Amino acid sequence: MDERHPKRKKDKFNPYVLSVDNKEYYVSFSDGQGVWHKEKISRELYELFDQFELEDISQLNANSRHEEHSELTEVTLNKRILVQPEPMEDGVYRNIMYEQLHTAIGKLPYIQRRRVLLYYFGGYTYERIAEMEGCTKMAIKFSIDIAIKKLRKLLCNNLI
Repeated sequence: MDERHPKRKKDKFNPYVLSVDNKEYYVSFSDGQGVWHKEKISRELYELFDQFELEDISQLNANSRHEEHSELTEVTLNKRILVQPEPMEDGVYRNIMYEQLHTAIGKLPYIQRRRVLLYYFGGYTYERIAEMEGCTKMAIKFSIDIAIKKLRKLLCNNLI
């Protein structure tokens, strides 16, 4: 049976393939004219090639972790320049607001909370939520509108 290392990541410049066939060791390679050769080698030489491959893979992985894998063209560099990072204060304020909203949603009655979450965060329509709950679209809309009024009141009380 011909045994190879098919799952190994290889350098594109690696010129050979190692294999074992009936407990005999081979190295296969293509010469300058593109002719494929398969040569029998000793176990020791096979193990040296194998060890070299493993070290090469390790080096490829180390290089890959430290390389940037994005396309660096004039267009992408210009986009990076134009997109300014968010000021720290804005990020902190947004996180505080999310926390307050999460807390306020948690204070809603279970049915209203579920419907608000399905509509605003789940992307469901009034019709789809009504189907799921076996009621009318208007009942869902009314329930969500009431929940939004409660959320406004809760959030406004927190901000003052």
